[in-house]
Amino acid sequence: MRFLDRWAGIPISIVLTGVRKLEDLFRRPLDKPPTRIVIIKLVEQGATVIAAPAIKRAIEMVGRDNVFFAVFVENRPILDLLNLIPAENVISIRNDSLFAVAADTLRAIFRLRRENVDTAVDFEFFSRFSGALTFLSGARRRIGFHSYSGEAGYRGDLMTHRVAYNIRLHASATYRMLIDAISVDGGQLPTLGFSPVVDEPAPVFVPSAKDVARVRSMLAERFGGRQPSRLVLLNANAGDLLPLRRWANERYAELANRLLDHDPQLSIALTGSKGERPGAETLVSAVASDRCVNVAGDTTLEELFALYSESEIMVTNDSGPAHYATLTDIDVVTLFGPESPDVFGARSDRSHLIWAGLACSPCVNAFNQRVTACTNNLCMQSISVDAVFEKVTSVLARRSVESIAIETPAA
Repeated sequence: MRFLDRWAGIPISIVLTGVRKLEDLFRRPLDKPPTRIVIIKLVEQGATVIAAPAIKRAIEMVGRDNVFFAVFVENRPILDLLNLIPAENVISIRNDSLFAVAADTLRAIFRLRRENVDTAVDFEFFSRFSGALTFLSGARRRIGFHSYSGEAGYRGDLMTHRVAYNIRLHASATYRMLIDAISVDGGQLPTLGFSPVVDEPAPVFVPSAKDVARVRSMLAERFGGRQPSRLVLLNANAGDLLPLRRWANERYAELANRLLDHDPQLSIALTGSKGERPGAETLVSAVASDRCVNVAGDTTLEELFALYSESEIMVTNDSGPAHYATLTDIDVVTLFGPESPDVFGARSDRSHLIWAGLACSPCVNAFNQRVTACTNNLCMQSISVDAVFEKVTSVLARRSVESIAIETPAA
């Protein structure tokens, strides 16, 4: 998709910009409040969790039944789990082949035009594909990021509301800003006369009793018939789409061994997707303890959330699970390297961010399409096992105190 966005996206953006300019000669700007909104956020399920407060704001503006969402098929599950908008309003696009992308994109365009969507909001950061889809949706009001000085490359001039990207805003505030820009006169942009909305609470997900029972049964099977009393999750993310974000498997193995030695009551489970299962199995073998098991690929998304609710803490690199977990009461230690925790760090009292903060970090951002010349992630290598171990044990100690306080009745 990145190749297609780069090479086909430029000529398509040029042509569509010409079409927009012709349309503007005969069409007056839309000055009525929105009635139907489509949000376009094609990739990254973790980012969808971050965007949840912004999606809620769109629902407040036009009602749940009048909000639509365009997304790639593999990134849809988190939307269905959040259940913020009706399932029938989620428009999925396959991207496993050029034909599938083309066919489903055409279907999405026809669907949005048939639904008379008047407002389209592009949540992607300078994607040409999403920009083109925003324009072709037929929406008279279109909100998205605009590269005013060429800082993010050419993506045409397809928006009626051309928003400047603010590198200092957390992603959640950025998504909310795009929704709030709906109510702004497009002619005054890039100036915005309102302060960003920050620190909005994320949704809370309560797993079903059925999913909790399945997870407990799976854990009992993995741990030889016993339920772990204190469970720590490690999400090594061996199949990460951005390898520079990985923390070395050897360090995860060392961390696991030190935690098991530190507290005989602790048990460890390795999480991940089915594709990450072999890497997780290698880690389990390196730890070589019956208190460390592999559950990567063994849960549905709903069961993964149930697993979070049954666990005390998770250690992960910057990835989707770091944000999924904030919907539950598990503590999360997230290791950041090439991206900024100030922008993408999970906003939660139980989120703990570790970042080396090297002079070259962050090296991937919205302006460079998350492409970097770096091939040696010193930013992740600089995060020591000692630092992570100390953070995990301090959180576990705090949770023990909280648990005692809850169990001890007031005098």
